[in-house]
Amino acid sequence: MRRNSILFIAIISLIFVSCSTNHGNEENPKNIILLIGDGMSFAHLQAGILGSETPLHLEEFRHIGFIHTSSADDFVTDSGAAGTALAAGVKTNNGYVGMNPDGEPVQSILHIASENGLSTGIVVSCAITHATPASFFAHQPSRNMTEAIALDILSTDIDVIIGGGRDHLMDREDGRNLAGELENKGYVLAENMDEAMQVSSGRLAALVAPNHPPRYDDGRGDLLPDGTEIAINIMDQNPEGFFLMVEGAQIDWGGHANDVEYIVNEMLDFDRAVGRALEFAKQDGETLVIVTSDHDTGGMSIHGFDQDTREVTAAWTTGGHTGLIQPVLAWGPGSEKFNGIYENTGVFDRMLEAFGFSRN
Repeated sequence: MRRNSILFIAIISLIFVSCSTNHGNEENPKNIILLIGDGMSFAHLQAGILGSETPLHLEEFRHIGFIHTSSADDFVTDSGAAGTALAAGVKTNNGYVGMNPDGEPVQSILHIASENGLSTGIVVSCAITHATPASFFAHQPSRNMTEAIALDILSTDIDVIIGGGRDHLMDREDGRNLAGELENKGYVLAENMDEAMQVSSGRLAALVAPNHPPRYDDGRGDLLPDGTEIAINIMDQNPEGFFLMVEGAQIDWGGHANDVEYIVNEMLDFDRAVGRALEFAKQDGETLVIVTSDHDTGGMSIHGFDQDTREVTAAWTTGGHTGLIQPVLAWGPGSEKFNGIYENTGVFDRMLEAFGFSRN
């Protein structure tokens, strides 16, 4: 009798363990928010910390890893190949988005989340058709094929789109206006953030600039943090959960320009978006927040700091990208999976594992 009782308890324990590995519990998050600081290396991160009068939200993370960023055909990656590695777990050639080196389409974490019933969203401070966001929904052999990339939006179930690039959808060289097709797919269209804030459910396509929005210190406003909050509020209504990618795109552009002030302003704006994500995650308890970068831009090295003015001075090795290893920060259920040193494709692998999903 005692032996049967022990057997019964063992069986119940196995059932409990099995159930506890399903999507959306303490081990497996229901939601994932991936924030990408484009071009953000360690020096950019430190510049943001030094340039801020208060601690950054980025300083709250305790699980930290490092990723190698080389592409399939070059030690120094571009944003298309790096974005595809993060989004789909595949090393590809520079310039490709959402395709492997043989030119075959690959599934991204956004596609997989959508197929599993989750809501999905993209919020960026650049055109929605730019290389990094495109890597999550498009399949093109060149990141410069912006009109073809825009068409790929129509064949992807993205619930929330916030960023620039309106002309790539509505004032196209082929004369095709995608506004009606987006509305037929259930999107509410918005041309500015005031209009976007009026949307609280359903699908939203907020295309707030003809091409890229301006830099933060030139009037962009709170597009990135407000867009992050809008997307979360809409997608959180799905009981199955959501996947959201947020990109601070113009950190990279500050690096290309070797402009420290540009970088600091963009880092602080990106950190405000990180703060909105963390605020939600802390209240929700089922959300994994990941912050990483696709590559380093500029080879920046900080060699001076004025405590009174908070002015950072730096030197540069290039106006392009470098092959430096990049940071990964994680917070919430499953965050310990992101510790260590690994390839950039490992970010996708760990997100897939955290969700409890598999690639088709």
